[in-house]
Amino acid sequence: MDQIASQLGHLLVQSIPTVVFVLFLVAFLDRLFFKPLSQTLDARAKATSGALAEARQQAGAAEERLHEYERAIQAARQEIYRHREEVRRKALGERDNKIQKARSQAESMVNDAQAGLERETAMVKVELRAAVESLAVEVTDSLFAPRLSGSGPGGAQA
Repeated sequence: MDQIASQLGHLLVQSIPTVVFVLFLVAFLDRLFFKPLSQTLDARAKATSGALAEARQQAGAAEERLHEYERAIQAARQEIYRHREEVRRKALGERDNKIQKARSQAESMVNDAQAGLERETAMVKVELRAAVESLAVEVTDSLFAPRLSGSGPGGAQA
């Protein structure tokens, strides 16, 4: 066992320069390679995460503007529909007024025509009565006039 411990001690003494060299190499690499690399990677991560955060912020702002534009477009559409409905109602009112005016004019014309027809009918009836009376007198005269003139001296002819 002493021999093993002696060999281990001798091996340990021989490995001291290697351990010192490895420690020196680790410190040297850490200082010249790993720290700058780590700083570069950290800066890159910060830049990437900052750019990513900025991109998210800009995307959120763009999304908000998009919603504002959509609301503005919707409001404009509603205003257009409201205006269109108002114009339609106004046009329907004007149309109804024109139809009512045309109906009253037509009704007035019909009433005037009926009144004219009634006047003409009354005039024709008066003329017909006069004509009937005149014809009745003529018919009566023509029927009874020969009898009256024939009933004189010669008596009746039958």
